Amino acid sequence: MHDEDDEPHITLSDEDLDALEDEIPLLKAVRLFAEEAASMPWFAHLGEPLDRETKARARAYLDTLGFPDADIALVTDWEEAGDAAANLDFDTAQWEAEEALRAALTSDALEHVSEEGLSIALTHVSALLAGRVGAAAREACLRAGIDDEALANAAAGAAIQAAHGAALSLIAASGETHPFRYKFSLFAHGRWPIGIAGLSFNLF
Repeated sequence: MHDEDDEPHITLSDEDLDALEDEIPLLKAVRLFAEEAASMPWFAHLGEPLDRETKARARAYLDTLGFPDADIALVTDWEEAGDAAANLDFDTAQWEAEEALRAALTSDALEHVSEEGLSIALTHVSALLAGRVGAAAREACLRAGIDDEALANAAAGAAIQAAHGAALSLIAASGETHPFRYKFSLFAHGRWPIGIAGLSFNLF
């Protein structure tokens, strides 16, 4: 259908409109999540002694992910963090567990939003957080006297991935006790949960 100026109009069916209206609250919730996440103290408490709350969040992440026998290992500096991150390439159990969860969450999320809506939501999370998180990682390196762009990028990339997981969990309505929520909360409180190697959960 065209008007006098031959401008095209997009016509949505009632079903299309209903589907769009159903998605709006969830997409708004993701936007608010990303805005709040942008102001969190990214990488502000790296290497500090673990307080009770941090230990509890880490323990909850390990238990809900399926690694109840793993112990929390404090990483105290960037050099140690780099070594721990490199060793993740040789231990894929955590990666496999998280990928299985991510696939399940994606399936659940698509029951609430369209593929396009999901893509838009996760892209928005990346767009809003990438600059802030990247800058915070670089600043944390510099405060420690470390000039290692690759390592800072690794930390920032892990944080963005965790934010994606938390946003996906939010859309899928998985609840506050999902492993991805616990992992994101560690980043949100200034830590870098590097990963599980053997029976050690390296937490910077």
